[in-house]
Amino acid sequence: MKNSNKSPQNPLNILLADDDLDDCFLFTEALEELQVDVQLKMVHDGEQLMQWLTDKANKLPDILFLDINMPRKNGLDCLSEIKNNELLQNLSVVIFSTSSDNDMVVQVYKDAAHYYIHKPPKFSQLKNIIQNVLSLLGQENSPLPLKEKFILTGITENPKLK
Repeated sequence: MKNSNKSPQNPLNILLADDDLDDCFLFTEALEELQVDVQLKMVHDGEQLMQWLTDKANKLPDILFLDINMPRKNGLDCLSEIKNNELLQNLSVVIFSTSSDNDMVVQVYKDAAHYYIHKPPKFSQLKNIIQNVLSLLGQENSPLPLKEKFILTGITENPKLK
């Protein structure tokens, strides 16, 4: 995978936490079509995620794409645990979910996720969203977005967080 914001010696390290194997496959395919220089690691439940992050606290991924609805520990609990852990709290977390519940979106914004992505129905939209996130978060020390820029879609007009 080629052409990311990182140099060829330092690919962008991405961790995808999602229990839906079809979504994992589509995410991988989108990265491959974008030809970005990344190293992708996947975990499939919240307990596995937290164990992996704890074990790798000295070498965290550049970006975590976190599904909300996972077995053993959901993404909301994981996000809270990440942001309350001094070793993990600066990790860039992008919520990647099928849920569009506004209360939940508001909660993950308050819990300091970097962005919220509602899993798009079209593959082209998925590629656009991933490319957008990699551009926004591919640099070191990416700040949290303003409320009106928190929700990302694969289309040009983004919904507003209420």
